[in-house]
Amino acid sequence: MKILLMEDDAVLSDILIDFLSESWSVDYAYDSNAVYDKLDENIYDLFIFDINVAGKSGLELLKELREFNNTTPAIVITAYTDTKHLKDAFESGAHDYIKKPFELDELNMRILNTKKLFNIETQDAIKISDNILFCMHTKEISKDGTAISLGAKDALILSYFIKNRARLINNEELTQNIWDFDSIPSDATLRSHIRTLREIIGKEKIKTIRGEGYIYE
Repeated sequence: MKILLMEDDAVLSDILIDFLSESWSVDYAYDSNAVYDKLDENIYDLFIFDINVAGKSGLELLKELREFNNTTPAIVITAYTDTKHLKDAFESGAHDYIKKPFELDELNMRILNTKKLFNIETQDAIKISDNILFCMHTKEISKDGTAISLGAKDALILSYFIKNRARLINNEELTQNIWDFDSIPSDATLRSHIRTLREIIGKEKIKTIRGEGYIYE
């Protein structure tokens, strides 16, 4: 499972990174700008965001990501104890909420519960078909025992399809979750990426619904 942690407290972030890295793959972001930099190259299974960070708050960031159809499960960390902030967190798109100070074991239990609820895979290699495996962390496909390296965007697109299997995904949703907001690709560029993936994993895996989008099966 790949986690993106946003925390601007240097001491706490070091503690959390050390702890989480014992069990999970963890990337760190100091603020919302760093989060967007990470999202440009990676897809995560879980967000852990502190509310009080420099610049845009964790809740503002999470709400913005939800508006752009990012459905990654999120646990919010906060020093607030009132129910208003609890309500705001869930309305912004959080799935769980943990109050400072907290025990590391409590955080781990919340992560495990989120993993169970959302059926998050923890294995690096994802089986696409009997002869094809995909590893997002290395951006590689193993096909009949041969390793095929994917470009960063191709790997992100395939990972997004896998996480949203059997659901119709239109061009807008796909581009908003893969590209920066100021570098949205043309439809022709997107079709080129889809064509590349089909050539590797098989045309039947990514179906085009004319005028609507794509379905990964």
